[in-house]
Amino acid sequence: MRRTDLADADCGIAQALGVLGDWWTFLIVRDVAGGTTRFDALQRELGVSRRALTERLAALVEHGVLRREAYSDHPPRYDYLLTPKGEGLLPVLVALQDWGSRHVMGDGALTATARADSAEARRVRQLVGRRLPAVTLPRHDGGDEPPTVPGRWTVLYLFPGAFAPGDQGLPPGWGDIPGAVGCTLEARTYADRHELIRAAGAEVRGVSTQRPDQLRAFAEYARLPYPLLSDQDGRLAAGLLLPTFRAGGVDRFKRLTLLVDPDAVVRAVQFPVTDPAGSVAEMVELVRQSCGRPSPH
Repeated sequence: MRRTDLADADCGIAQALGVLGDWWTFLIVRDVAGGTTRFDALQRELGVSRRALTERLAALVEHGVLRREAYSDHPPRYDYLLTPKGEGLLPVLVALQDWGSRHVMGDGALTATARADSAEARRVRQLVGRRLPAVTLPRHDGGDEPPTVPGRWTVLYLFPGAFAPGDQGLPPGWGDIPGAVGCTLEARTYADRHELIRAAGAEVRGVSTQRPDQLRAFAEYARLPYPLLSDQDGRLAAGLLLPTFRAGGVDRFKRLTLLVDPDAVVRAVQFPVTDPAGSVAEMVELVRQSCGRPSPH
């Protein structure tokens, strides 16, 4: 019996598995979302046979999850890119990542942080040297832009959720989730150090999975001099396999910070961040060291 002939014809789960097939297919979508789009690179990353990879890529193209875009005519070679249908799988990848980290590799506890010796922390440290995927995210004040500033060093801090008083209520039990509290302090500390960071050679961007209107309300309340970006569709989270947790019905970033060079390559990471204000001071020094700007006397 083919997977497409499953008896549960009206069950979305069964029909989705008929398209996705097996665990290799999920890993292909994961790597394409992260920017690995060519056959040979996918084979190296996954360690799968050429035949198996060819079959799965062909099936994903047939089902409209991936599309092929030629980058060479002689010989014919293609990039495999996510379609809008494929991008609809990104929240599924984020949820699987969270479930595996929390319930398979962890003890099941809900937390917005991690131990320094955890699998999550090791995975985040491996982002050093990794290029950010080519995505654009909505700004709190309108329009879309990449998460980093082209041609500039960028401090990219990712936070669980920041809320303007009286405009949005905190998610239930927010104060009981380790690591969740501190977003306002972190945002304002970056605001206080904004000109110092720019003088040292970098720009600041904050990112959360909140909607742009929620970010706009907070940015106006906190009078932030830098943009906040919304990853509500999970493009950045899935592309970099960033650590998340779920609260108030929303997948949220665990607090972490990336220092990204002008070519969109990660050069330093801060995770776990247990002291939101103190981490800003550490990042200022990292920016000065990376950009070659001396500390003021």
